[in-house]
Amino acid sequence: MSLKTNGFYTNIEELIRDTKIGRPHVVILGAGASIAAFPDGDRNGYILPMMSDLVETVELAYEFNKWGIPYKNRNFEEVYSELHEDRKNSRIIEAINNKIWDYFSRSRLPDYPTIYDHLVLSLRDKDLIATFNWDPFLYQACWRHNKRVKLPGVVYLHGNVSVGYCLKDMKKGLIGRRCSVCKKQYTPSRLLYPIKKKDYSHDPFIRGEWESLRTYLKHAYMLTIFGYSAPQSDVEAIELMKGAWGDKYQRDIEQIEIIDVKNEEELRDTWKDFIHTHHYDVTKDFYKSSIGLFPRRTCEAEWNYHMPEELAFYPHNPIPQNMGFKELWEWYSPLIKAENKKP
Repeated sequence: MSLKTNGFYTNIEELIRDTKIGRPHVVILGAGASIAAFPDGDRNGYILPMMSDLVETVELAYEFNKWGIPYKNRNFEEVYSELHEDRKNSRIIEAINNKIWDYFSRSRLPDYPTIYDHLVLSLRDKDLIATFNWDPFLYQACWRHNKRVKLPGVVYLHGNVSVGYCLKDMKKGLIGRRCSVCKKQYTPSRLLYPIKKKDYSHDPFIRGEWESLRTYLKHAYMLTIFGYSAPQSDVEAIELMKGAWGDKYQRDIEQIEIIDVKNEEELRDTWKDFIHTHHYDVTKDFYKSSIGLFPRRTCEAEWNYHMPEELAFYPHNPIPQNMGFKELWEWYSPLIKAENKKP
């Protein structure tokens, strides 16, 4: 054990045994997370679109030209919002919605571990992932690990092309499957499209997902924002999150982390209502984040580093990026066994 100013270094074994922080780590996912995971497209080469290139990627130009909608050199959010404001556009809106649903529903994870696999394996069942993404990657990653480990909670804030629900029994699962209680088929979740007034309380499934996020945010010790740009069409969403997070000056021990390719000054300005003074970190690389460096021990590593009474410097225990599934499950096994030990 070598001394460091006002603290000490410790070792990987102590990091693995340290499971003391019961408060959640909440991770918010935006489109940038999927693009970081699949910059060259999914298993079948489908490119993940941003709102700025969605028209070209999903090939909506035909629909816009057919209906005489001006769209060139304009952001999809702007065009869609204008269309949505006039009821006479219901047929074009339906055609656009169907094409978007169809495109995203064809997306598939590759047959090897990805950022999404590493993400769900690196959080604990006390934690929560909240995604704004329509793509099915998070659900697919959870599906292929759910028998190996207790997964973090997951909520789909804008609906999802893979996820259905049963309101009667408060269950959700893969569209086309049946509720484990009443045996009725799940109702497909509704996708929320980029309009200024989304009304998160109208749809019962979406309302429930947001209620879960607000509960977790109130109690969270860490908040990671991965590839979510907080667009103008999500003003209502930001206000809901801000209300749950509360006064940033009352969150003086909590930590915020941003994973994004934008510069730090811009990101700090975007999330200034959440950040207490210097309690934040920015990285462009998922694998250099707390999740990538301290999988399943993110809160413990941050707590020990920042709390004066602790001030222990855990060594990095980075996610092995080149392992197959079997080797990866074995690598996580000591961490999971330590969590399952009774105090």
